[in-house]
Amino acid sequence: MRRLPIYFLIDVSESMVGEPIEQVQDGIATIVKELRTDPYALETVYVSIIAFAGKAKKLTPLAELTQFYPPKLPIGGGTSLGNALTFLMNDIDASVQKTTLEQKGDWKPIIFLFTDGNPTDEYQTTFDRWNQKYRKSTNLIVISLGENANMNIFGRITETVLVLKNTDAESFKQFFKWVTASIKTSSVSVSEANSDELQLAPIKDDTLVKIDLDKHLPAKIDDNFAVILAKCQTTERLYLIKYNRQAAHLFRLIGAFPIDNNYYELSEGRQAVGKVNTAELYGFPACPCCGNQYGFSTCNCGGIHCSNEERVQTCPWCGEQAEYSLGGGDLDVSRTRG
Repeated sequence: MRRLPIYFLIDVSESMVGEPIEQVQDGIATIVKELRTDPYALETVYVSIIAFAGKAKKLTPLAELTQFYPPKLPIGGGTSLGNALTFLMNDIDASVQKTTLEQKGDWKPIIFLFTDGNPTDEYQTTFDRWNQKYRKSTNLIVISLGENANMNIFGRITETVLVLKNTDAESFKQFFKWVTASIKTSSVSVSEANSDELQLAPIKDDTLVKIDLDKHLPAKIDDNFAVILAKCQTTERLYLIKYNRQAAHLFRLIGAFPIDNNYYELSEGRQAVGKVNTAELYGFPACPCCGNQYGFSTCNCGGIHCSNEERVQTCPWCGEQAEYSLGGGDLDVSRTRG
């Protein structure tokens, strides 16, 4: 049976003490109680709770609804989002069943991250790891409890950032109804439509607001070039595929160039900030790191990498194995700032 893993990653720092932590604890209990009445959720949903402050701790492992009991939420010092994401990624590796050539794995995990402030640790390296390996294979929803958080930070790890503008009891009640409805919608989607694309419930009032990240995260691109970040399947070394603009909708290949992994140290926030269609690209390189004939292959996760003529390949970005073939048509791929 394919499971739909639901993670609640909950900020339990000192600023959450009092009503916020009590409201979240009551809300989790309400969500589980409501989901137990839904046949689709009962069949697919598994829930885990991870709390984080200065450190992260798993309060409950992934459990089916009938076996899940809401834990008491603790309080700790600090808001170490980097530690929390590292803990989450490690748990996903250990707990979520991956798709293999023999069988389908679990559906994309849905993570609800509740926080009321900004990170207090060094998180950039963790963000890079998340974006490289986990972002495409999960659905992360960040909910800021109040308007004190820096949305620029959360926009680096997800496209879905929401703000609960009011933190009174009624607002929390409506918010957790929305979370419950979103999980129900997603469970129906995986059960009936066989799709794990994120299916959130509609937001009906202005208590909960989705942030327009384009306004918070302006992503300027040097449009004289189209530069693609890729990874060698053999060596896992990074390389850049560089194109020069020749006309309004045409970029001509200059070459592919191996780079060091310290690329991220001098890069702004998100590396992939735009799209270019392969129909606009003239020329595709071999891999500059290992010599594989095809230096511009793509996985379902969106990562660009090299490949050879073997039928089964392993994506160096997400680690998934799949059958590869020469494709026709065109598609949008991620490009860097240039």
